[in-house]
Amino acid sequence: MAEAYKTNECDVLIIGAGGAGMRAALAASDAGLKVIVVTKSLLGKAHTVMAEGGIAASLGNVDPEDNWTVHFADVIEEGVYISNWRMAELVAREAPNRVYELEKFGALFDRTPDGRILQRAFGGHTYRRLCHVGDRTGLEIIRTLQDQIIHRKNVNVIDEMYITKLLLAEGRVCGAIGIKMDRGEFNLFKARSVVMATGGCGRVFKVTSNSWESTGDGIGLAYNVGAVLQDMEMIQFHPTGMVYPPGVKGLLVTEGVRGEGGILYNNQKERYMERYSPKKKELDARDVVARANYAEIQAGRGTEHGGVYLDISYKGADFVKQKLPSMYHQFMEFAGIDITKEMMEVAPTVHYQMGGIKVEPDTGATNVPGLFAAGEVACGLHGANRLGGNSLADILVFGKIVGEGATKFATTQNLPTIEDEDVVSEIERVKSLVHPDGLNAYKLIDELTTTMSDNVGIVRDQEHLEIALKKILELKEKYQRVSAPGGLKYNHGLLAALELGNMLVATEAIVRSAIMRPESRGAHTRRDYPKKNPEWLKNITCVKDGDNMKFDTVPVPEIPEELKKYVKPEVY
Repeated sequence: MAEAYKTNECDVLIIGAGGAGMRAALAASDAGLKVIVVTKSLLGKAHTVMAEGGIAASLGNVDPEDNWTVHFADVIEEGVYISNWRMAELVAREAPNRVYELEKFGALFDRTPDGRILQRAFGGHTYRRLCHVGDRTGLEIIRTLQDQIIHRKNVNVIDEMYITKLLLAEGRVCGAIGIKMDRGEFNLFKARSVVMATGGCGRVFKVTSNSWESTGDGIGLAYNVGAVLQDMEMIQFHPTGMVYPPGVKGLLVTEGVRGEGGILYNNQKERYMERYSPKKKELDARDVVARANYAEIQAGRGTEHGGVYLDISYKGADFVKQKLPSMYHQFMEFAGIDITKEMMEVAPTVHYQMGGIKVEPDTGATNVPGLFAAGEVACGLHGANRLGGNSLADILVFGKIVGEGATKFATTQNLPTIEDEDVVSEIERVKSLVHPDGLNAYKLIDELTTTMSDNVGIVRDQEHLEIALKKILELKEKYQRVSAPGGLKYNHGLLAALELGNMLVATEAIVRSAIMRPESRGAHTRRDYPKKNPEWLKNITCVKDGDNMKFDTVPVPEIPEELKKYVKPEVY
């Protein structure tokens, strides 16, 4: 008997309802196309809300000397020269327009005394550039974009929909199959183009600031239809995550704390960043501060719970509650600590993937026709290290660009013919996971995330990377026997089993790429190769080759002469 499934048709299918996905939906909607946005979570509950400190945009409201060329140079330099120059140029030029657009949509930014958008300092930025809404900037972006989305008659949002497979037909990606988790119903999506905006893969680590959604779904889906992945070894560790109590270990402590004057101390009450970065101190790039925090903890100068101290209390209670209201409540409610009077305990936490699906800068197109990507799931902008605040600039700038790129492609295509047997085969695969006799996905995920945190952390070496790879390959074999008891409806065990497949793709790509890069560059620090190697001024790519991963290196696109002048001359 043929499997029952619901068929949905649209011009542009967008997988993911964070900032990138929603901004892409607005672009396609503005062009008059029919858009479907699917999310495995709920509308308004995207990882974008966890981006707290601000959007990087060279408005020059606080530091008039700032402009897009300085922002461009900061991106290239902090990405340690393996960023795509065109993506850096686009984000630097377009971020101010996207901020003013948000303001037009109704976003309520903090203000200067004369009424302009206020900007704060952030690590690695030459000037005060972060446009913010207290320490709840990501939440304000989601609120604002969501308000736009729900009033568009040609945009349909389907939540609690987990996409299990992208479909290929007529030489292109032409749709997807998903399961409506709250109903246990299967859906076929037929589309003229597909946008991947699923976010990152931080949950492949045990300790992370990422919310539960960030399991590398887009990485696995795109990889399995032949999309090229790039820079997967580049995982950013945010310098400051909570360390206590254990239930919130890794929860983000926004860089806005340091942007507003927060100071790091060890257990000897020494402001140690004066040793590691005498000029920039707490506001150096994230990889620099994270390694310093790690070094102090490893040297025995850490706190009782294995962190370092971060102090903003000297600024006074009124200042802290006004500038950092979420941080005040977060520590008070979870740790019983009043940060207006006491120091916070913080430690590095996995925060962001700089690598991801390789895309064309001006369209967001992948190497697979019909498939586009934007946001954290895509790569190229951040190189070896992302600047704080550039994640929000990224999703807004490239969300719009990818929406326009997918729109242009969609207008040249017909709705595809998809064979029923292809849909039924995938449905049967998913249903085959639902039985009580296999291996527990939660147990395998725990083994995987523990392995990643223990062996592929902030400082890496050949021995531990090979330990991690061996374990990942063992788990790949075990994954063939995974299952989830119960039924199709509201089955979190089934969701975990489906996510695990994508997590294994992401982790294998991360570890093999990390083994392949014998140097330290940005977020990728090798204990056994502690220096940068000029011969490795290139990107590592990964593509599916049968049952194996095929890796290669490609030279970093050379910056045009007219832009080189903005970057430090000793490199070029």
